[in-house]
Amino acid sequence: MRIGMAFGDVRGQLPLPEIASQVRAAAGAGIGTAWISDGIGWDALTTLAAVGPGAPGIELGTAVVPFPQRHPLILARQALTVQSAVGNRLTLGIGAGISRMVGAMYGLPTERPARRVREYLEILRPLLRGESVDHHGETFTAVGSAVLPGVEAPSVLVAALGPAMLKVAGELADGTVTWMTGPRTLGEHIVPSITRASGSRRPRIVAGLAVCLTSDEDAVRARFAEEFAPAGHVPEYRAMFDREGAAGPADVLLVGDETAITKQLDRIRDTGVTDAMLAPVGTPTEQTRTTEFLSTVTA
Repeated sequence: MRIGMAFGDVRGQLPLPEIASQVRAAAGAGIGTAWISDGIGWDALTTLAAVGPGAPGIELGTAVVPFPQRHPLILARQALTVQSAVGNRLTLGIGAGISRMVGAMYGLPTERPARRVREYLEILRPLLRGESVDHHGETFTAVGSAVLPGVEAPSVLVAALGPAMLKVAGELADGTVTWMTGPRTLGEHIVPSITRASGSRRPRIVAGLAVCLTSDEDAVRARFAEEFAPAGHVPEYRAMFDREGAAGPADVLLVGDETAITKQLDRIRDTGVTDAMLAPVGTPTEQTRTTEFLSTVTA
């Protein structure tokens, strides 16, 4: 299992130069991948274009870019531009977005998300390979191309939790990214579902979880439960918490001392995921201690 780290909004509001410093430090420590989420703060792809050239050697990924507000022709050109800027180190993670945000903030339709992502991938993947598309479908029209010289098509992952979305991810993408999904659900639902849908291909399965190295586990869980309480009411995440038997986000937090976190990571590894995307949380001191520890468990 490859160890990657999450940066950006999921770890709290920080100026861009501080995010760049964190990513450089992770690259220097041998962390496999730097993942940036795309929420209501920093734009993930633009952030990677800004910080990536200063952090050589580390893979750079989005986890994830919501696609409903981005036409596939636009996203393809943006992703390929970033891919060129970072020397072909980009992994492009996309997702349907949290339905309440997509509908409330942008006024966009949210029904049949698996159908929408299937059609989106049918357009996006050829565009990333430099092919032209002439697509007139149920949810998208796209006519054109996104040809940029000297750029490799990035790998594409899809945020997938439910059975229909995992089927699409397995059939049309290179794998999936999850967030706050516990080990029971990973091992019994996520991994077997996408592996079955992928056929002979081995999918990349990135498990995103928050982590905090601390000697005061109860206090950290209480703070995390309060800060991330809204996630417990998001239908997409709520379904995974219920499947896990978890009351909310705090129950899937990786927390404790070095021995405890190592055991929790071993349990995640045993589910069959290929990558852990770990987001250090807590105070600045706790995040620093957590980051330093994670750099010792990259293998």
